Amino acid sequence: MARLFVAVAALALLATACGETSSDAAKDDGDGGKGNSSSGEYDAKGIGLAYDIGGQGDQSFNDAAFTGYERARKDFKIGGVDMEPGDGESSADKTQRIEQLARQGYNPVIGVGFIYAPAIQEVAKKYPKTTFGIVDDNTVKAENVADLVFHEEQGSYLAGVAAAKATKVKHVGFIGGVDIPIIHKFEAGFVQGVKSVDPKIKIEKRYLTEKPEEGGFASPDKGQDAASGQLEAGADVLYHAAGLSGQGVIQEAGSQKVWAIGVDSDQYEQKALAKYKKYILGSALKDVGGAVYDLTKSVVDGKPMTGTQRYDLKSGRVGFSDSNPAYKDMKDVVAAVEQAKKDIISGKVEVKTRP
Repeated sequence: MARLFVAVAALALLATACGETSSDAAKDDGDGGKGNSSSGEYDAKGIGLAYDIGGQGDQSFNDAAFTGYERARKDFKIGGVDMEPGDGESSADKTQRIEQLARQGYNPVIGVGFIYAPAIQEVAKKYPKTTFGIVDDNTVKAENVADLVFHEEQGSYLAGVAAAKATKVKHVGFIGGVDIPIIHKFEAGFVQGVKSVDPKIKIEKRYLTEKPEEGGFASPDKGQDAASGQLEAGADVLYHAAGLSGQGVIQEAGSQKVWAIGVDSDQYEQKALAKYKKYILGSALKDVGGAVYDLTKSVVDGKPMTGTQRYDLKSGRVGFSDSNPAYKDMKDVVAAVEQAKKDIISGKVEVKTRP
């Protein structure tokens, strides 16, 4: 199976009015920060990337985007800047961040997360020659916007199958960061996957917050508390879709020596989670980095992607990681996940998007 790797880089930070900006770490090409493709046709400053709540270092969603950002800069020899969200920021702050990137000459400009939809909808009209991308939203419709969306329910189905086969007590748990439609997709796929193995398995469910600004994606302590509660209730495998908060879920599961299942990035490979990696059964993968890379390549090549770009299990852009040697040794779990993957790709199984 495909494995996602997160590059770890030490980046200097500059404070800005709407968050923090990583300094341009690309090799100086002598043109004031602009990077050129090998064809010489690309003359923008590079990639402009705006992170979702939790920012870089979440070991999950944002870090997945960062891998694509880093790889594209290296492969195409272009510049770039990535910007962090501020604490408790407003919609106006997000719009300011996206507009700042476009005004400064970055192309493409990518918002990581549905929270950027209103900002990109507004700013894209002002900069028609700039290509914008938004991850996890397909509501922004414009000739210069690419909506980068995933069938995350399919990867979550595989996580559910793995959890159902791995549990020793027929009791598992799901922890979502925020009670919103996109996280409902993770829950729906996970529950369906569990039930496909054994309808009698009990499933704990918990959302950390009702709104993103309440910290559901950015509070490891909330994730740890939720995990503690589900483990006390009797679950022995926990799957999270909670961004940075998921670190707390994995930490608690690891401390209690039970299985955790990560999300978006291959969390077994994350250095920040190394202490608990032996208890990370696998991760439901979502190749956000690949989507960022694809969009950047299209702009560099002079053929910008626009419209809805949908990634699924068949394309290899969602899946389930097999990095943990302990997982590979669980032959019945591996076989069940592989069969589920085949059934989804063939159309035999249609995964629900709502609980």
